[in-house]
Amino acid sequence: MSRSAAALAAACLAGFLAAPPAAAATSSATYTVWQWNVAGNTMHGGAVDQMVDGAVSSIVSRGATFASLNELCWGQYQAIQDGLAARGWPADTTNFSRFAASRSPAAGLCGGGEEFGNAVFSKLPLGPAARITLPSDGSVENRNLLCDNVVSLPHVRFCTTHITTSNANGANGQPNNVNQLNAVLAQVEAYRSAGDTVIIAGDFNAQPHYGRLDNWYSPTLSTVNNGGNTGHYRELDDNDPANCPGYGEWTATGTPGGTPPCSATQPEGKIDLIFVREDRLAGAYSGDSLAISTACTKIPAKAGAYPAGSCSDHRILIGTVPVLTS
Repeated sequence: MSRSAAALAAACLAGFLAAPPAAAATSSATYTVWQWNVAGNTMHGGAVDQMVDGAVSSIVSRGATFASLNELCWGQYQAIQDGLAARGWPADTTNFSRFAASRSPAAGLCGGGEEFGNAVFSKLPLGPAARITLPSDGSVENRNLLCDNVVSLPHVRFCTTHITTSNANGANGQPNNVNQLNAVLAQVEAYRSAGDTVIIAGDFNAQPHYGRLDNWYSPTLSTVNNGGNTGHYRELDDNDPANCPGYGEWTATGTPGGTPPCSATQPEGKIDLIFVREDRLAGAYSGDSLAISTACTKIPAKAGAYPAGSCSDHRILIGTVPVLTS
């Protein structure tokens, strides 16, 4: 080989060795998420009734990958476990659900002495759960954030929470509901910093246009119904062109707090939400709320709030979202 040819070969080899590494491949998956505050104590007294059957049937028929429930009694949780397992919904019937109590049996709820709180269910086997107590609202209830990851995709994490209605100031001078929302946001952001994709669903007890959710919603969402946002998240029902764009379809009977921005067409409020960080979205998403079943025959009517037989004072919220999994 001539000197010039050798020099050229050496230069090419050096250039090859110095070439930057190819970008890491990313993968994605599409999940269906199902969320319901079931009023398991206040409307059912802990009974295992038609609400349980309805929850199981809805989770299965809607093709949910993940499901979360708030205000659930321990016996109802176990009955939903049994129902989903019997329907062949989970891939592993020994490892598909988690519970986080916000009230102990000593509280006397759920018919006289069961744990009461939040639950998550997953079609895919789960890893170890994180149960995080939120800042106190001054009551005896220990509100919490419940999260778990998927064993086969450890950076995919599903969470639920139920935020207090209290807007009294806590020890730091901020309202209790703001403190809890900020604590949840800090934790899901910490998961994101660790490389996780977090899907969080729950009863946030805040309507989308409230100022205390501005640091959740991304500024890419800016409508007359929801503006001034500074955060990084999108809610799966925030892009519905037919139901209050930027806000979404109502989920809770009885207007909670301020008047909804689209009160002329939907006077009830939306406080049940499903969030995903915008930079973890892998395509178009959608959400919807479902009419409240009136199959729970032992539930009396509540004037101005819900008709007899209503299985909850909240609607089921569902959403479908493609997300990055690595």
